[in-house]
Amino acid sequence: MKLKYYLLSSLFFVIFSISSYAQSKKNKGFVALFNGNDLSNWNLKLRNGDSAMAAKVYSVDNGVIHVYKNFPDSFGMKVDKNATHGLFYTKKKYSRYILKFEYKWGKKIFNNFHQFQYDAGCYYHVFNDKIWPDGIEYQVRYNHVTGKNHTGDFWASNTLFQWYADTIKKQFLPVDKGGIAIPKRSGEHRGRDVPHHALDDEWNTCEVIVMGNKYAIHKLNGKLVNYATDLSVGEGIIGFQSETAEIFYRSIMIKELTEDIPAEKYLKKLK
Repeated sequence: MKLKYYLLSSLFFVIFSISSYAQSKKNKGFVALFNGNDLSNWNLKLRNGDSAMAAKVYSVDNGVIHVYKNFPDSFGMKVDKNATHGLFYTKKKYSRYILKFEYKWGKKIFNNFHQFQYDAGCYYHVFNDKIWPDGIEYQVRYNHVTGKNHTGDFWASNTLFQWYADTIKKQFLPVDKGGIAIPKRSGEHRGRDVPHHALDDEWNTCEVIVMGNKYAIHKLNGKLVNYATDLSVGEGIIGFQSETAEIFYRSIMIKELTEDIPAEKYLKKLK
């Protein structure tokens, strides 16, 4: 019996060690933007300018950023509509990097949920931190009415970039698969449909690979979702949204790059 227990313990230790090593290697060069304890290294900003309320909208709970933790369900949907729309921003600008973060949806809904269901996002290359900011958004959104996931969509806010799409489905499609260059425009740019977690209390892993103004790659759960080139802006701060639903963020990490790396290096691995 002791031998069996020893062998099982040894097996678990080996599996854990291999897993830890693989994870460590995967995250080599990354630094945590969120320290797991507080938001002291972030700037918190809401549409209504209330800093005290912002500190309540964005709270830290067991190493996770919990948006709307202490707010009642449906807050702001009839009065003070959109008052708690906002972002928590990095204090530093970034240009070339790989950004990773995880999110999952909660159960409560807020503000203009009827219009934009389960909506949040990550803005980068932000050059004006108004609400909503000027920059590029990695959309985080799930429409439970249509069953469509929008996480990984681009949203161009006072920015432009070259995007390629299937002109029938109006979704991103790589050039080598028939994607056509779409005239530059603002607003939403739909990503591909890839496996995701919606309202199942499971975490999604998101990744943004951005090379100054050269290109931006959006990934979701290890799959290519969206890609754009020739960005009109090449640097800026990074922010995470509070919008129409309770959401949790964790494992926010960044790896800064000192020189341009061709997009093909990343895209090739995602095909």
